[in-house]
Amino acid sequence: MTNLADLRINAERLRADFEELAAIGGTPDGGVTRHALSNEDLEARAWFANKVEDAGLVLRDDAIGNTSGILVMTNSAAAPSFLIGSHLDTTQNSGSYDGAVGICAGLECLRTLKEAGVQLAVNLEVINFTDQEGVWHSMLGSRGLTGRLGDLTAHRDAETIGAFRAALFRTGIIVNDIHEMYQAVRPPEQVAGYLELHIEQGGRLHRTGRKIGVVSGIVGRSTHLITYLGEAGHSGTTAFDMRRDALQGAAAFINEAHTTLREMFPGGIFNCGKIEVEPGAFNTIPSKAAMLCEVRHPDESAVAQMEGYLLGLAGDFAARFRLNWQDKLVQHMPAAEMSWTMMDAIEMACTRLNVPDPMLLTSYAGHDAQIMAEYTPTGMIFIPSVNGISHNPAEFTEWDDVVLGANVLLQTLISVAGGGQNPA
Repeated sequence: MTNLADLRINAERLRADFEELAAIGGTPDGGVTRHALSNEDLEARAWFANKVEDAGLVLRDDAIGNTSGILVMTNSAAAPSFLIGSHLDTTQNSGSYDGAVGICAGLECLRTLKEAGVQLAVNLEVINFTDQEGVWHSMLGSRGLTGRLGDLTAHRDAETIGAFRAALFRTGIIVNDIHEMYQAVRPPEQVAGYLELHIEQGGRLHRTGRKIGVVSGIVGRSTHLITYLGEAGHSGTTAFDMRRDALQGAAAFINEAHTTLREMFPGGIFNCGKIEVEPGAFNTIPSKAAMLCEVRHPDESAVAQMEGYLLGLAGDFAARFRLNWQDKLVQHMPAAEMSWTMMDAIEMACTRLNVPDPMLLTSYAGHDAQIMAEYTPTGMIFIPSVNGISHNPAEFTEWDDVVLGANVLLQTLISVAGGGQNPA
């Protein structure tokens, strides 16, 4: 009889899966593009479904496109499932590890437990969440499962909703009304917990030489569309004191926000990653500058303080440059805390695997675990990202670290999913 503490995943099989998946949507410079519900994403989903069935697991799809492989552990139809998840979709020309590591490792954990004949108190389910990266709706799959979708039609025109429906149709999900996707919600009693393995996407583990991160929480974040409205004019003939330059005001505002928010909230992040300018001619004073601005902080109350300061600053700079301005909250993602039970189990798994000094840290990137944490006991395991690079073809994690992370996931799963025993 196998001692469960000695059980390990099949590293060669895991690597073969990872490399097959990395080739789907591969780009010439070694990156990957698999936008949610794109042809490449559909190919990855088909690959995953085939792997699930080849492993003798039960394949499941839901109304929002989440795809699962279930290892049935009990004879009770009412038994809950313990979820192990991540995502197959990527950003544009992204890396091979983001999301994919968690799916491949989750699948391998279930295969390992099945082959060892381990019996646990709950069923196990590896799940690929739809659109984690937010091409259509950020964290769409995990929001759908937990009943936190909100209004899918808000701020969307008929053309966008139609394109969304068509993309879902390509996955085999036929919705006459977009709100049919709300049927994906599961009652909390059907889910026993959630674990996610992921690359850190930052450099703390790599810089310190630590191998495993035990995530304690995920930052809250708010995204605002701040728009400055001025007056167009000829850039060569309009006197400086007569200008109402929306882009000049936006540039000054962004620069000040970076400086003062960093000083006032040392644990926080500000970013402006997109500006749309009108009319957009090189010799015309911009009359409009629309900025997508985001604040992040591990403390939910600090997120609110950062938002308040940011909007006050936006008003001050609008007045300084004689501009009108508008604000629209695009998205708010509350800060999330991981389960102490899960964190303890991850640390115990590290002890069992002789992993020295796992690092307790906060995630500054969003993950499905952030949504799941409000719904079920949730834990998250990080492995190092070399030089902290992510969302980039140069994204890389040493393979030994991937294998170690998968084994930490396996041992944590054995602990939190009901102990487990092998047949004699």
